[in-house]
Amino acid sequence: MVTKYASLDETRELLGTGLVRQIGESRVLDASLRKESLGALAAAVRWRMVGHLQTNKARQALGTFDTVDSLDSLKLAGLLDAALAEAGRKLEVLVQVKLTEKDTQYGIAPDALEKFLMDLKDFPRLTARGLMAIAPELEPVEEVRPYFRRMRELFDVSFSGVPEAVLSMGMSRDFEIAVEEGATLVRIGSSVFGRHAPAEPERAGITQHREGTHDR
Repeated sequence: MVTKYASLDETRELLGTGLVRQIGESRVLDASLRKESLGALAAAVRWRMVGHLQTNKARQALGTFDTVDSLDSLKLAGLLDAALAEAGRKLEVLVQVKLTEKDTQYGIAPDALEKFLMDLKDFPRLTARGLMAIAPELEPVEEVRPYFRRMRELFDVSFSGVPEAVLSMGMSRDFEIAVEEGATLVRIGSSVFGRHAPAEPERAGITQHREGTHDR
């Protein structure tokens, strides 16, 4: 569940049900403040970084997230690995694949994925568990199916036989198609919380910050 669109009270109510095991957030500082406010409830779930992680926030992200689902460069990998070495820990990551030519979308090009995964082995404290991608917003929504199908093909080639491998794709508007095409993890937020903009800072009990992000 992505809580970018949820107020703090809504997030607290959601976690109080005991039905949610993973929370996705796209801003490092917002997630940190949210976790602090939620106390023991926050400790009961796994926190996933689902937005673009800026390199200057890599170290800070490690103090907040259990996984980074948007690894998109070797530079970021190196910074995370170095910080992990200092902390004496390891981190599971998903590699983000870029499905369009848009400058605003991050990720590794499909034809560069194999080499990227090989190079990633130079960072022993990072464990690649799968792939993540964001499909373009097309109308009708069925038009996204080929993108998800391509992701499944890449996933099968790169992570066949990997225990508990993750293929993260599909958001509120297209998750049903993503699941049909093989997604094992979807990122749903706005359809649950009923809004199309991030929660108001004063309602969420956190401060609004400008960071790279992907809306869910």
